[in-house]
Amino acid sequence: MTERTFVEYMVSDPASGPYAITTGPDSALWFTLVHSGRIGRLVHGQEPIHHQLARDSGPTVICTGPDGALWFTQYRAHRIGRITTAGEVTEFPLPTEECGPFGIAVGPDGALWFTETAADRIGRITTQGSVTEYPLPRTGAFPSAIAAAQDAMWFTMNQAGAIGRIAMDGRITVHELPTDAAAPVGITVAQDDTVWFTEIAAGQIGRRTPDGQIIEYPLPDRKARPHAITTDADGSAWFTEWGGNRVSSITGDGIITIHDLPTPASEPHGITVGPDGALWTALETGALARLAPAPAVTETTNSAVPTEKRNLS
Repeated sequence: MTERTFVEYMVSDPASGPYAITTGPDSALWFTLVHSGRIGRLVHGQEPIHHQLARDSGPTVICTGPDGALWFTQYRAHRIGRITTAGEVTEFPLPTEECGPFGIAVGPDGALWFTETAADRIGRITTQGSVTEYPLPRTGAFPSAIAAAQDAMWFTMNQAGAIGRIAMDGRITVHELPTDAAAPVGITVAQDDTVWFTEIAAGQIGRRTPDGQIIEYPLPDRKARPHAITTDADGSAWFTEWGGNRVSSITGDGIITIHDLPTPASEPHGITVGPDGALWTALETGALARLAPAPAVTETTNSAVPTEKRNLS
């Protein structure tokens, strides 16, 4: 039996700040370098490529668009960016000044939906650059990450202790969390419409079932500061522990598996399933870390031994 461990690949100097990461339409990993104002591209086994933006633009979250390009938020420049796989960049100004765009994801309507942290709005931009903004029913909510469901978008309201749902017609519904001041950040939606999210201040993972039940799972380390989250093909949710120097997974029945990162204080942020089926995370140290897929289980071979497994349901 083989223990799964992370392997790190340096993609920048530590001061550049790798932040979010996604799998591009060209089967490469694309990532943001928030502090140096760059977009990076990595093919496993090759040298990384960087595309320079304005240094103070603050590229933050990145996703693959419906048009075969990558779309990203510019938190400090208050713009939405688009970059082709060939490196051609287009930038779109937003109607609300100093709005602080952060999360971004493709919606079921084929548009890009994003959060405006400083303006308490959800934005929508078409691939042609037409922008619509939808005010939240609360002020000071600090909407953060956003993810697509089959017929709507789900987003976290970091300072409101809630998650929100916005329909394609702009109608917004707020869902309170059981734990006060949980400060949700990352959010993802599984194929069965289960919504998973991180509670960075509470040290918990939240789960909203398709029938509307919200369940919270305390982490073994309540100071781990869970940050970004994604799901794999099996429906498990994987998340980064920014304060715990770990990446962990959780199943629908509450089983948590923990994987330590090899470099101390590496501060993992974004996470994605890579084109190779491995888990990849972006580290503040200037690296991307890769966790190889679990070996297939056969009648004569046991599955990989996790770093730690606990049932917290």
